[in-house]
Amino acid sequence: MPNEARGTVGLGVDLVHIPGFIDQLDAPGTRFAEVFASAERRAARRRAAATGNHQGHHLAARWAGKEAFIKAWSAALVGQPPVLPPESVNMSEVRIMADAWDRPYVELDGDVASAFATSVPGMRPVISLSHDADYAIAVCQLVPSHP
Repeated sequence: MPNEARGTVGLGVDLVHIPGFIDQLDAPGTRFAEVFASAERRAARRRAAATGNHQGHHLAARWAGKEAFIKAWSAALVGQPPVLPPESVNMSEVRIMADAWDRPYVELDGDVASAFATSVPGMRPVISLSHDADYAIAVCQLVPSHP
């Protein structure tokens, strides 16, 4: 679908098993938490303190959001080579943040932000996160920046 099309040009979804995700976070010597920006980790700690859950519950939803964003971006580029080699994508440059009313949004930085803007000009990601029991899910759409 051409970039100048109206409406969704990319859609991504990701599902995370929270207990398995927490095991990865808590594994001795792991650096997995580094895929989250410090602001994401702070937000997860605050939410964990408020809910009594492990911060991994909240980071799992953000991880699903990052993966859903990458999938939506990739879907928008079907038939084209990736603009960044998968191994060079710094996932801490994809931040899943929340506004003052706790609505999630995607914030991009660095090489990811530059490559995204160049490859799908005029588009922006919108995201929805949810978790229940042992699973977190995220859906991301790429939509026009200006309707």
